[in-house]
Amino acid sequence: MSTDQLYNPAMIIQKAFKFQLKTQALQEVKLMRFAGSCRKVWNLALALQKKRLDNKQYCLNYNKLAAALKAWKADPQFFYLKETHSQCLQQTLMNLDRALKEAFDKKNPKRFPQIKKRGKHDSFRYPQGFKIDEKRNQIYLPKLGWFGYRNSRALEGIAKNITVSRFHGKWTVSIQTEQEMAEVRHPATTMVGIDLGVANFASLSNAKVYPAMNYMRHYAAKLAHAQRALSRKKKHSKNWHKQRKKVSRIHLKITHLRQDFLHKTSTEISKNHAMIVLEDLKVSNMSRSAKGTKAVPGKKVRVKSGLNKAILDQGWSEFRRQLEYKQEWRGGEVLVVPAKNTSRCCSVCGNTSKENRRTRDRFCCLACGYQAEADFNAAKNILAAGHAVLACGGKALLGLSMKQEPIRSVAKAA
Repeated sequence: MSTDQLYNPAMIIQKAFKFQLKTQALQEVKLMRFAGSCRKVWNLALALQKKRLDNKQYCLNYNKLAAALKAWKADPQFFYLKETHSQCLQQTLMNLDRALKEAFDKKNPKRFPQIKKRGKHDSFRYPQGFKIDEKRNQIYLPKLGWFGYRNSRALEGIAKNITVSRFHGKWTVSIQTEQEMAEVRHPATTMVGIDLGVANFASLSNAKVYPAMNYMRHYAAKLAHAQRALSRKKKHSKNWHKQRKKVSRIHLKITHLRQDFLHKTSTEISKNHAMIVLEDLKVSNMSRSAKGTKAVPGKKVRVKSGLNKAILDQGWSEFRRQLEYKQEWRGGEVLVVPAKNTSRCCSVCGNTSKENRRTRDRFCCLACGYQAEADFNAAKNILAAGHAVLACGGKALLGLSMKQEPIRSVAKAA
């Protein structure tokens, strides 16, 4: 495959750089007030929109919501809204307006916006007015002042906005930057198919395997012990809050380990291959509960529950997202093909049968006798489907119609 096929014109690259803030007690109080004001504006605006929908009226757009914001700030009941920077409150209304549009999108509807609660997803955004001093490791936030931050890497591009959020008790800033990248050609010329699984996280068509880490399972006993201790504490007492932080730290540890593994794996694969072919996995359907109902109870509920935990512990969707934007940055591409029969089809003769794979690990074709690791055989089938898409958009060995899924989103880093 020639590198000319992977030639991309100049593009605008968006990246997000996340750092932890160094905060004192008084500064944390101010941050909580800002987050609380934005949460209140979100809830007020959402209640207004729901009331209009109940009365069979159309939703207000951002401009009319901004006019309502002036009335809320003038209300003595919400005096604290004046202490918050107006742009942070306006950004909250913009986020709600976008969330409502996505909820009513006929082609790809998303979940309807929910009421925000204190302590969950506390955040606010500055579109401008902030200052960044990388030499002194400080960030200036309007109406809040200067904050120190853990400067772990240099910024790339021009800072466009800053989002301040509270995550597991720690305040962080996410700085979104933009930079123009010139004509990009991927340094590699190879193409690879990837089969994602639970026993092995990723099996490549070139026989390379990335074992599954299963961080949630490794910390399950420690997490269960901490959660049992939390259940014995009096709710909202000092000891309850202390134990709650311990539980939160375990979850944070698992999150950091999983993100570190996904970033290292996706970066290595992206650097070595110009074209990557993935299955279109429906994770939400694969991890659906088998509990059933009282009238029709489910079967093997405990086994399915363990499988669901293992699936969700892998982070397949996040892995695909990372591969997409990293390939776009390097001038490569990600193809997504249907997942049906990739594990049942023989990569040599094309025979498709459920009996070809009687065990989880081994694949044995009943027609030609071909034997191989099941994940490796599936990865070769995925690669063949990708070749069919590149050749003529036709059919692969699986007898399925393969269509390329375009990458619509702008590349963003985690």
